[in-house]
Amino acid sequence: MKRTDIAKNMAVKLTERMKHAGTPERFAGEAVLDRKEQRKLDQAKGLVPFAVKLDAQLVGEIRALAESRETSLNDLVAVLLRKGLVAGA
Repeated sequence: MKRTDIAKNMAVKLTERMKHAGTPERFAGEAVLDRKEQRKLDQAKGLVPFAVKLDAQLVGEIRALAESRETSLNDLVAVLLRKGLVAGA
């Protein structure tokens, strides 16, 4: 192998390691959890992923409402679904 090829391979390895390293905690503010840890915490809380397909305009309205109430999208959707279930019963 040529010296330039070795340097290219080392650069590729370095960039791949940097991509997978994540954000250091000192820059992230709060402790950032990886997906596995977050999934375990969600399961302990009894949360279940629930995917639905909605109209883009409706999603935009829900996001705007969540921002105006300064709440998370998950919490707002849970509140809206509960209200809808009570109204439908």
